[in-house]
Amino acid sequence: MLAACGGLLVVVLLPGAAFGQPYEIGANVGYGFYRSGTIYSDSGTAQAGIRNRFAAGILLGDEFSNYVSAEFRYLYHDGHPYLQAPGVKSDIQGQSDALTGELLFHFKPRERRLRPFLAGGSGAKEYIIAGPEPFPQPIPQIASLTANDVWKVVFSVGGGVKFRPIPHMLLRVEFRDYLTTFPRQQIVPVAHNTARGIFEQFTPLFGVSYVFGSIAAERRNDR
Repeated sequence: MLAACGGLLVVVLLPGAAFGQPYEIGANVGYGFYRSGTIYSDSGTAQAGIRNRFAAGILLGDEFSNYVSAEFRYLYHDGHPYLQAPGVKSDIQGQSDALTGELLFHFKPRERRLRPFLAGGSGAKEYIIAGPEPFPQPIPQIASLTANDVWKVVFSVGGGVKFRPIPHMLLRVEFRDYLTTFPRQQIVPVAHNTARGIFEQFTPLFGVSYVFGSIAAERRNDR
């Protein structure tokens, strides 16, 4: 994992060093709210999903154009998988790691202090189990919680605002929606039961970044 991140860091930062354009390294914190799924069976239905918990991450960015930039992002979410039915509620300790590559489309050029943007990208998300399976299982006639770690393709969409209070520093307020399919190998429906729903992690974030590279354009038009 560290080797892969190091390689991506080189890919992101070397173009900025070669051409003098700004590039960025930052961190953010926030909270992940989930829109989860439903499991249908002849025995009834159950809600299945991930608990709402805090999130934190890092990003590496390259401002390769005046209005478009690229970012590599990592986001940790401390959410536990759960099953819930009338009179029953159980979860298993876990979290997730999301690795995404994104493009940001800014509404103002990069020399402006305030820059709203839209963002979108894709990558991989791992749903990780950190605790034992519940025993007994809460609703075994509908589904089970297992200790399987699951990788999923993830899509990320969102937007936000960047604000530059001083040269080389950015404050960011943004929102991301991370979307994956239902992790059926971790929240396992009984045979012939049906799991439906897209797992969406709605995540507001606040971040601080340091900007490297040329700031000549910023000084010419610092407003």
